[in-house]
Amino acid sequence: MSSRHHIDDFMRGRIIGKIEEGRKITDVAREFDIAHSVVLRLWKSFKTTGMCSRWYGRGRVRSTTPAEDRYIVLSAKGNRRTTAQQVANQFLAASGKQISRKTVARRLRGGLYARRPVVCVPLTRRCLLRCFNFTLMFFFGSLCR
Repeated sequence: MSSRHHIDDFMRGRIIGKIEEGRKITDVAREFDIAHSVVLRLWKSFKTTGMCSRWYGRGRVRSTTPAEDRYIVLSAKGNRRTTAQQVANQFLAASGKQISRKTVARRLRGGLYARRPVVCVPLTRRCLLRCFNFTLMFFFGSLCR
């Protein structure tokens, strides 16, 4: 048996051709010095799909398209105080497709996501007066000394 490697398309075609001639799978596997299971799997996939070439790029499917990624970035730039969860909810309302908070964070590539994940709470009138009084005391207190 040879070392583990992918069989190129030309070799796959030759293997399928030999089996279609009527030769046994074990004989073909022995001739090409390939494991019997590999040839059997190739023959089964050829019978079901009608093709013997490999499929490239069969990784994880993306949850959003590039156009949807641009929409996420634009909606996050429109209001920088929104959290990633709120952007995900806006996206769900607009497109009907649910995405996670982490997906939003990945699409924003860290730059826009560098803000705190809390909504800014507006201050009450009493709180504003306290802050204003403290500022006046601090400012005028330092001038008087």
